[in-house]
Amino acid sequence: MIHLKGIAWNHTRGFTSVVATAQRFEELNPNVRITWEKRSLQAFADAPLDELTNQYDLLIMDNPHVSIAARDKVLLPFDDYLSNDFLKELAENSVGKSNASYHVEGKQWTLATDAATPIATWREDLVKKHNVQIPKTWKQLLDLARTGKVAFASIPIDTLMHHYMMCIALGAEVFENQNEVAPRQIMIDAIKTYKELLDLAPSFCLDMNPIKIYEHMTQTDDIIYSPFNYGYSNYSKKNYANHVLKAGGLVTFNGKRLRSTLGGAGIAVSAKTEHAKIAMKYAEFTALEKTQSGLYFDFGGQPGHRKSWLSEEVNSQCNNFFKDTLQTLDEATMRPQYYGYMHFQDEASPVIHEAMTGETSIEAAVDKMNEIYRESLTY
Repeated sequence: MIHLKGIAWNHTRGFTSVVATAQRFEELNPNVRITWEKRSLQAFADAPLDELTNQYDLLIMDNPHVSIAARDKVLLPFDDYLSNDFLKELAENSVGKSNASYHVEGKQWTLATDAATPIATWREDLVKKHNVQIPKTWKQLLDLARTGKVAFASIPIDTLMHHYMMCIALGAEVFENQNEVAPRQIMIDAIKTYKELLDLAPSFCLDMNPIKIYEHMTQTDDIIYSPFNYGYSNYSKKNYANHVLKAGGLVTFNGKRLRSTLGGAGIAVSAKTEHAKIAMKYAEFTALEKTQSGLYFDFGGQPGHRKSWLSEEVNSQCNNFFKDTLQTLDEATMRPQYYGYMHFQDEASPVIHEAMTGETSIEAAVDKMNEIYRESLTY
């Protein structure tokens, strides 16, 4: 009997989806047992790869860690185990840059089994009840926020991800030079612009991750609209939560649609596993379009396969979540793939959050972030 152990994150989307695929894989391969464990969303983003790969055969992970995986060789590259045709098919059916976000140094270190980026969501029943217009522009968003009915995740990591989005909205690409994340004045203006919106939102936004925002939106009638929150299709499914959310694209800023920062997750195989071939076979099974559009989605997963996002059957079960947000995913920007990036993300997140709470000045926060960035390039 072969035993594999995996680690996912503590939400229906991240956990029951892979438990379901593991159960079916076991039925097809009676000599295999796969046990999945779970960790918090924050631990999912923060946990060191070397620790996890020492403990688990399989990992659900997000894309910023992939450069560490490539250099430290803590994961096995799928190119050495799976067919070129299969990997090519996944690349051709990527949702936005999801597949590319796990491809470093010419190797595929993770299969993009889950695709996500910040999208807009709202309660259609409350929109009708309060006769609200869904905002299409940043100005309209500010106007709606003044009613107190707008909320979005703004814990440190989400604030940083939204900062990239605002820098791009102001005309700068991020991480393009060696001295600063973006031109200093644009970083300052991006924080000020974001803070103007955040100051109109409920203070709990500063302490909530995307899951908590969605739970609040579906369990109470306090919030009508969320302008950018990492998407969770579960809340657009009938009978998942108390209320169903409608999802859509982002507002425009200076005439152009906002471009959010790509998230999502994928399945990876530890370099320490003693059962590489069967672990790879299970990962392949989970990434198959048939599995993604079927078992994986049925049990709470948010597929990473483009055909799943375009599937009429899949969309009919989640209020057209995937069709209505696909453009936003395709336009999302990818975080950089240099080795020290996670140092920057970990250290800069609390700094920008302090600028939002007023604990530090915006200018000082920007200077500190750029100092951390230059540090991260030396890793």
